[in-house]
Amino acid sequence: METKKRLKIGILTAGGDCPGINAAIRGVAKTAILEYGMEVIGISSGFAGLINKEYIALNETHVSGILTLGGTILGTSREKPFGKKQLQDAIDRPKLIKEHYADLKLDCLVCIGGNGTMRTAGMLSQQGLNIIGIPKTIDNDVWGTDVTFGFDSAVNIATEAIDRLHTTANSHKRIMIIEVMGHNAGWIALHSGIAGGGDLILLPEIPYQEDVMLKYLDERATIRKGYSIVVVAEGIEKPKKEKAGEYISKLIGDKLGYETRVTVLGYIQRGGTPSPTDRILATRYGTYAAELISEGQFGRMVAIHENKITSIPIAETEGKTRLIPPDYSLIAKARKMGTCFGDTLPTNVTVL
Repeated sequence: METKKRLKIGILTAGGDCPGINAAIRGVAKTAILEYGMEVIGISSGFAGLINKEYIALNETHVSGILTLGGTILGTSREKPFGKKQLQDAIDRPKLIKEHYADLKLDCLVCIGGNGTMRTAGMLSQQGLNIIGIPKTIDNDVWGTDVTFGFDSAVNIATEAIDRLHTTANSHKRIMIIEVMGHNAGWIALHSGIAGGGDLILLPEIPYQEDVMLKYLDERATIRKGYSIVVVAEGIEKPKKEKAGEYISKLIGDKLGYETRVTVLGYIQRGGTPSPTDRILATRYGTYAAELISEGQFGRMVAIHENKITSIPIAETEGKTRLIPPDYSLIAKARKMGTCFGDTLPTNVTVL
């Protein structure tokens, strides 16, 4: 009777940290070890660890108690093996990765990361490595999945910050501006803005008009309410080298003369304990990744569509970013409640 080969897999986390990574590592490792009898290697510091051959053998004990931890027990880096700068120096990083993958006798490499990580993972897949991708980012902008873990935690943090700004804004009758992360996608700004009762929400996907934005804020200040909450996505259109929040604040101050205060939430959105929703999503992603490996389905990214776990060819994600679509229902619902997105005035606003 032929003995089935014991599979050996590697796990790495690359790019920016976010809540839920450890839950995903745990999901992959525990399922691989307990359900499928696989051997698991943890690669240190993203793709840099595979280049430098830095790793540790993982057993069930290593991944016990990490479900609630923020960050990543494996460490991460921004190493881009196929980057233009990296390909021009003397070190052939893709070649080293392939060699060390073979030296470790890996049957698959699980890459946990965002858009950049999926791009690198896809290119390694094209070069013959068995790859499974798990999408993570607070920005929620990985193409091919409805949601990434890390997003819900970031929205919770941003929403709490907006909640707290309401009291100060009301007490001092100011315009409070909060800048949130998201790169060129406005998912965090939209969801936290609506959850936190933001009055004006500026998104990269909806070009704002300066006069519309100013008329809306002026009307609120003089007729309706003495304060406003402005939620600004970091990726909105603005002059180069300008910070989104500061730029909008200066615009309001110069044109309207109103007192404003800016809060840049920054890396607070990426740190700390993952929300229950992110823990569950990351766990679902991790366990399904191990299942795909057991079935020999490689070159795929785990995804969720209509709350069902599935996978797509990882090559399909290259060069694509998941932005808020123009017909996104949440935007239409917010408009009906008087929320302004800087492109048109709400119907219940008097043009001064």
